[in-house]
Amino acid sequence: MDIYYYWLIAAIVLVVIEIFTVSFGAICFSIGAIAAGIASYFDVSFSVQLGVFAVVSFVAFLFLRPILMKFFLRGPDVKTNADAIIGRKGVVSEDIDAEQHTGRVRIDGDDWKALSADGTFIGVGSEVEVLSRESIIITVKKIVI
Repeated sequence: MDIYYYWLIAAIVLVVIEIFTVSFGAICFSIGAIAAGIASYFDVSFSVQLGVFAVVSFVAFLFLRPILMKFFLRGPDVKTNADAIIGRKGVVSEDIDAEQHTGRVRIDGDDWKALSADGTFIGVGSEVEVLSRESIIITVKKIVI
C-alpha cells in the first residue's frame, strides 16, 4: 500500500478526533496530513512529506484555527439553564416579605426562593418578573397592570 493511503487514514482519524474534541487542533493536523498525502502521491521523499505536514499544519494553526475559534466558539446569544429564568414571569406562591425573609415564586412548575427587588411586600397570587438570579434565590418585581 502506498504511503499516501497512510496519510489519508491519518487525516480521517484526525477528523474523527476533532469531532469529539472541538478544539480545532486536530483539524489543522488533518489538513497537514492531506497536504503530505498529496506530496506523497507525487513521489517526493518522506522527509519532504514530513516537512509539508509540519509547515501546512503550522500555517493552519496560525491562520485557520483562530478563524474557526472565533466563528464557532463565540459566546452564547441565548441564555440557557438557570440564567434563562431572568426576564420570565411567575406567580408568588408564598408571600414575599423582606422582614420575615420569606417568599417563593412558581415559574413553569419550578418553585424558587424569592426576594423583592425594592424590599416591598408582595402577596400570594401576584404576578412578578424575575430581575436577577443569585444561586437558588431570584430577585423579582411586581408586575403592575
